[in-house]
Amino acid sequence: MKNQVVLMVIALFAFTFTNAQDVKFGAKAGLNLASVTGDDADGFDGKASIHFGGVVNIGVSDIFAIQPEVLYSRQGFEDGAADVKAFLDYLNIPIMADVTVADGFSLQGGPQIGINLNAIVKDNQTDNEVDIDTIESLDIAGAIGAQYKLPVGVFFQARYTVGVTDIIEDFSGKNSVVSLSVGYFFN
Repeated sequence: MKNQVVLMVIALFAFTFTNAQDVKFGAKAGLNLASVTGDDADGFDGKASIHFGGVVNIGVSDIFAIQPEVLYSRQGFEDGAADVKAFLDYLNIPIMADVTVADGFSLQGGPQIGINLNAIVKDNQTDNEVDIDTIESLDIAGAIGAQYKLPVGVFFQARYTVGVTDIIEDFSGKNSVVSLSVGYFFN
């Protein structure tokens, strides 16, 4: 399954690059406000963490671009009743449609594939850490957001990503992340 996802992403990049008018490479980092939503996630609180990675903005026309990204993203939640914190590390690959609506300002939306790298639950009382062995390896999500690019290459993003797949086997709960980013396009 992971190989098929990677091949689809490579095919999309190849198709987009052949039709692109303008390609910009960049990097970004920022704050995640992550939580888990769903029937089994009642009483869970969100947690703040980080994300960082690379960005490619592929201009297809003057107002439309495809913006794939590859990001390390720390997500998770806190369960006050059980007094534990969960740390979920993902390699996220969002592929955003980027539509310019004003000079430098664009709206974005698209799918995101997350590959789980690590999942740990930490007991707040004892500091013991336990791997979550029932974590799903793939997290499929949808994302919407906005981006503002300055002429000097600096950009700012706000994005909301909501999972469409459960994150743990036999558990009704999906990732939900608000992210705020700052980045720079190198060219």
